[in-house]
Amino acid sequence: MLSARRRAELDEVAAKCKGETLVLPLDLAQADTFASAAATVHERFSRIDVLVHNGGISQRAYVQDTQLDVDRRIMEVNYFGTVALTKAVLPSMLSAKAGHFVVVSSVMGKIGTPKRSAYAASKHALHGFFDCLRAEVSGEGLFVTLVCPGYIRTEISKNSLTGDGSPVNAIGENIASGYPADRTAQQILDAVHGHKSEVYVGAFGKEQLALLLKRLTPGLLESMLRNAIPK
Repeated sequence: MLSARRRAELDEVAAKCKGETLVLPLDLAQADTFASAAATVHERFSRIDVLVHNGGISQRAYVQDTQLDVDRRIMEVNYFGTVALTKAVLPSMLSAKAGHFVVVSSVMGKIGTPKRSAYAASKHALHGFFDCLRAEVSGEGLFVTLVCPGYIRTEISKNSLTGDGSPVNAIGENIASGYPADRTAQQILDAVHGHKSEVYVGAFGKEQLALLLKRLTPGLLESMLRNAIPK
């Protein structure tokens, strides 16, 4: 089952898929539609085995320049939308005693850099929520995998929000030279098959160093990130 906001792009993906597919457009900002969407999927396939949370909005603005409604918009999509969709699907997974939530977070779910406050906050929140959910359902046959990508070659920076909510409309240097999306998808698939609780994908070089320093010498990382603005 394929979901995103843009029907045309979903149809393109569906045309390349083998086997039966269901295209079901969905907007993470419209939580009131999730119950009916879940019912549609159950009617067609009888159950949901794996739910991959991959929707989100990034940010390119300092805290002082970011309007509060932009913070709320990012949290609504990245965090509350993901939580609401999880709750729409969770009862059926608990009933079946089987299911797997795959949550695409970010390295920013572990560290914080300038111009990413709302984005990092939303990803940190996902880790807290899904770590708790994992602890609650571990004995019920359900799994949770948190995926922390580094710089991946996608359009996430192009669609990032500035302080007033307008899109950046440009691909950042680190994203443009990032890890290929198809190879990242394979790493995620491998993690799902291995029932990994948390996995870092496409995170190399500076991202790996930052994660290591965060664990071993957080003070040093803090001093390094004060003026470091990812491009």
